[in-house]
Amino acid sequence: MRTLILLALAGLGAQLVDGSLGMAYGVTSTTLLLAMGTNPAAASATVHLAEIGTTLMSGASHWRFGNVDWKVVGKIGVPGAIGSFLGATVLSKLSTEVAAPLMSLILLGLGVYVMSRFTFRGLPKDRVGLPLRRRFLTPLGLVAGFLDATGGGGWGPVGTPALLASGRMEPRKVIGSIDTSEFLVAVAASLGFLLSLGSQGIDFVWVAAFLVGGLVAAPIAAWLVRILPPRVLGSAVGGVILVTNVRTLLNSDWLAVSGATAVAVYVALYALWAAALTYSIRAHLKEGKAAGIESAEERQAAVKVTL
Repeated sequence: MRTLILLALAGLGAQLVDGSLGMAYGVTSTTLLLAMGTNPAAASATVHLAEIGTTLMSGASHWRFGNVDWKVVGKIGVPGAIGSFLGATVLSKLSTEVAAPLMSLILLGLGVYVMSRFTFRGLPKDRVGLPLRRRFLTPLGLVAGFLDATGGGGWGPVGTPALLASGRMEPRKVIGSIDTSEFLVAVAASLGFLLSLGSQGIDFVWVAAFLVGGLVAAPIAAWLVRILPPRVLGSAVGGVILVTNVRTLLNSDWLAVSGATAVAVYVALYALWAAALTYSIRAHLKEGKAAGIESAEERQAAVKVTL
């Protein structure tokens, strides 16, 4: 029962972050399952089965709050589904000894990307409104979908920053569109795993626990996307993913690092994480202060014009 409660809370927390940032549900949940010793393919399958429900609820919630661009959903979601089906098939054929550190390596790379992306760059705001072309969205969807299935997460960490970096969509619409299109990715990946693995290694009670937590959080996250500071959340989530997957790699046969060396690595990682969070918080406060000053100057200018 304690495990189920933990998984439900993890699903709730992961969906809150995912619905607010447009990423990290799969990466966070899969990281937890790997840390609990779950087979990599089964871990990814479990998360994607739960995501069928959470992404459907999340997409509906984002649509309700006007956060979805349906043209983008179609152009990126279909190739994403194809990529995720292929990724699920590939991961299912790898041995556990190879798949576990390989998945952690992919997740580690995504964690580094998420943390550095949000810590140092924040969210771009120019070029909003220019169209996104299919020749950009199709390969992006294929790559993001493939990584999502093989890494247990990756649709958001790859897709969301790419769309944000384009500067052609409002951040809330990027997040809403990525979360909505992820439903197609989750369905395709789940079919790929079920066809390749059957139900082998998949605990459907765990799936239900993740699903319940995610369903509770989805509508809240769609509302919170308007008020939470994504920069700070991105740094926090990236750090969690980074630390957890480094632990998996250090304990794997690839590295087998322990003792004083492992402690030194953990100390360095936690220090890096704390520095990233501190930087993000200060940058967020600085941006808020600058925006406040700019608004005050605009109000003063308006008063002068009126007079």
